[in-house]
Amino acid sequence: MRALIRVMTKSGLARSERGATAVEYGLILALIVLAMIAALNSLATKTVGMWNNVATEVAKH
Repeated sequence: MRALIRVMTKSGLARSERGATAVEYGLILALIVLAMIAALNSLATKTVGMWNNVATEVAKH
């Protein structure tokens, strides 16, 4: 076990933060995409409702 820790420390694997930073950016991007999907879903629902109202009003006249 000590040998493994020594190898990781000397090779710089323990000090490398690039992987952690990439994961953080990936999580931030995933949250942004989820928020965009939720917003677009809400917008699509309202738009479909609006066009249904237009179709109903046109059919009445």
